[in-house]
Amino acid sequence: MSAPPPPVADRADPLLLTEPGPGAARCLGLYAKLAAGVTVVTARGADGPLGMTVSAVTSLSARPPLLLACLRDGSRTLDAVRTRRAFAVHLLREEQRALAARFASPAATAAERFAGTGTRQVLGVPVLPGALAWSVCLTEDIRRYGDHHLVVGRVAAVHVGGGRPLLWHDRRFRGLTNSLPDGTG
Repeated sequence: MSAPPPPVADRADPLLLTEPGPGAARCLGLYAKLAAGVTVVTARGADGPLGMTVSAVTSLSARPPLLLACLRDGSRTLDAVRTRRAFAVHLLREEQRALAARFASPAATAAERFAGTGTRQVLGVPVLPGALAWSVCLTEDIRRYGDHHLVVGRVAAVHVGGGRPLLWHDRRFRGLTNSLPDGTG
């Protein structure tokens, strides 16, 4: 067996490695233009359910079924995912803007975030009702990159409902608009 290839940074052109790159503000401006589905990630904490709004979630693999979520470093939800090794991902519907905002608020306590939601347990993980779709995942891997952690979860349970997705674009919650027929735009 041969040795694994060196990290990408080791293979990059040395001139690229010395380039300072754009500042954080310019990068955040770029990131704001990325459209993303809005999700809430939940996990069971030591004192009850925890959760946070996340816009960086994507499918990773169909076989095995894997999802990837990017969770902020230092969040209590990330700590619970790391400890309990399970979490849920809820894809929110357009009508759930208030729920997304509540789970995104740094001022809201865990109890305030979950108040009145009718949360139930699936495989020991808190699941919010009414989402466009949800999955409960078993934690496969967690790796830190910058100020976030990539969390890979193996899908263990899934539910798909109906409706339209809530989106995050240009630092605002948005919905889909009706598209033009092919060839007219």
